[in-house]
Amino acid sequence: MPECEYLAVVCGELGAPDRLQLKQLPRQPLAPGTVRVSIKAAGINFPDLLTIQGLYQHRPQLPFVPGVEAAGLIAETGPGVETAVVGQRVIIRLRTGGYAEEAVVPWDQVIALPLGFSFEEGATFLVAHMTAYHALKTRASVAAGQTILVLGAAGGVGLAAVQVGKMLGARILAAASTEEKLRVATQMGADDTINYAKERLEEAVRRMTSGNGVDVVLDPVGIAQEAALRCVAHEGKLLIAGFAGGSIPAYAANRILLKGCSVIGIRAGEAGRRDPELRRQELDALCALGARGLLRPFVSASFPLHDFCDAMAMLANRQAVGRVALNVGRD
Repeated sequence: MPECEYLAVVCGELGAPDRLQLKQLPRQPLAPGTVRVSIKAAGINFPDLLTIQGLYQHRPQLPFVPGVEAAGLIAETGPGVETAVVGQRVIIRLRTGGYAEEAVVPWDQVIALPLGFSFEEGATFLVAHMTAYHALKTRASVAAGQTILVLGAAGGVGLAAVQVGKMLGARILAAASTEEKLRVATQMGADDTINYAKERLEEAVRRMTSGNGVDVVLDPVGIAQEAALRCVAHEGKLLIAGFAGGSIPAYAANRILLKGCSVIGIRAGEAGRRDPELRRQELDALCALGARGLLRPFVSASFPLHDFCDAMAMLANRQAVGRVALNVGRD
């Protein structure tokens, strides 16, 4: 392949993953303050599936390359970038562009890969763990001794929340639909598990909390809308972090009133765009915790770039446990 081109997954029309195409794109010039990163791995996220269908809050102009997080090596630096080192192992944050062999990004969107992380782990670290950290630490102010119920606990955000909640000293109740998924949640630190295919969620929570409910429910899937509020303790918190289940739930205002509970929307990315200092603080904290081995993504599957459709289908069909990555880079 000519040096002036690179391979990328391109969304030229909105629709399912099978409408995406693998294409050669012209290499972008480096503007001042940017770096070129040779991507080695990219993370697959549920918002990617929504974005290519035109169903996400962010609607990039067609055509675009999906992918909001990736990891690789700095290949080239633009004018005015003095601290970057060619060959440095990094994570890059994007709004689009991750499913590709390279990306040109502003230097302030580049983060050093935490010590001991593989490229796959780096490419699947920030989105899920930032959501979990922002939800539990920043928005819910979770304290040691509290009890957290994590729904969809074997998904990317779910497993990240199990780790973050445990790091904060909370008791973690992990809810998922299969025993295999619950085994992984236990390996990642969950104290108790609930198979909601076998037992009603609210009944299990009532049994495990002596009828009190939990201090915090984190819901990144939106499939237990009737049960979620029933699981919240008086003056507890329900954190809405996504709708990976495929539908947008509605919550009963009378139950919110009677419990005196709080329903809090979680958009870590938007919060960071509105408050760059908060984003910097949260990123610093996450990377430090990652380097200490306290937080780490669970990557259950990886695919070569040309199998992007299979990788996205695994996430869409809710077959993934933890994170799914694309292996990128020329042979």
